[in-house]
Amino acid sequence: MKGIILAGGSGTRLYPLTQCVSKQLLPVYDKPVIHYPLATMVTLGVKDILIISTPADLPHIERMLGDGKKYGLNLSYKVQDAPKGIAEAFILGADFIGKEKVCLLLGDNIFFITNNIAELKKKIAAYDNDAFIFGTRVPDPERFGVIVFEETKQHPRVVAIEEKPALPKSNYAATGLYIYPPDVVEKARAQKPSARGELEITDLNNAYIREGRLQCETLRRGSAWIDVGTPKSLMRAARFVEEVENLQSLKLSCIEEITYRLGFVDAAQFERNIGVYAKGSDYRVYLEKILNETSDPD
Repeated sequence: MKGIILAGGSGTRLYPLTQCVSKQLLPVYDKPVIHYPLATMVTLGVKDILIISTPADLPHIERMLGDGKKYGLNLSYKVQDAPKGIAEAFILGADFIGKEKVCLLLGDNIFFITNNIAELKKKIAAYDNDAFIFGTRVPDPERFGVIVFEETKQHPRVVAIEEKPALPKSNYAATGLYIYPPDVVEKARAQKPSARGELEITDLNNAYIREGRLQCETLRRGSAWIDVGTPKSLMRAARFVEEVENLQSLKLSCIEEITYRLGFVDAAQFERNIGVYAKGSDYRVYLEKILNETSDPD
């Protein structure tokens, strides 16, 4: 499976923070924003990842992450000249996707997923020709794409996704994490722009629903999803990460640790990755403990 991180947009809701700095490079506690979707993607087992961003922001992201080899990843980059919709990512990434499934993740979305990842991977593989969306319960569904389920308590099926409805039919929002079969490129190209001139991801998902080819995985109790598009949500995300890390003495979305534990890099490369951080810094001390531990109970 290939992966795309869509890190575009001008971040106007975060002004003046983002007038000179990409939203993807703003800090969420001890890591830049883009480290979080990258870590989620890698946790799902994706190693070939295309990062799409604006002409102004992409060079800064590429300078930070490079080609990904130090993490055992293959990172490539593509410019999105203007915000023409989330679904345009599949058109821009058509050659990259080829004939493989693709995972799309929005670059300003932070996930803390308590679902069993191994089981989730098996489920995705079992529905090889279906699309997957990830829903979560929210207190204000009218602000999101709302997932409408058929009226049954056993294995509810998604019958529609309604974009920011005045009267939501559920409390479940579609998050910024999606998985599609290879024909997503064809479907994206066939889409017509919405009234605001964009290729809407909701329209794409509804196309799969009409064909009976969309699965919904709801995030389990204890999971968290934060879209860091506003100053309040950016601060909330930072407080959340700080609290969880302090309670568990484990870091969230630490790309160096994740790629090492998954075997994407060996101990020698992990040690080289540690070496870029200042001696005595909290981040380096944490990684050194990982390197020197004899076992991982997780």
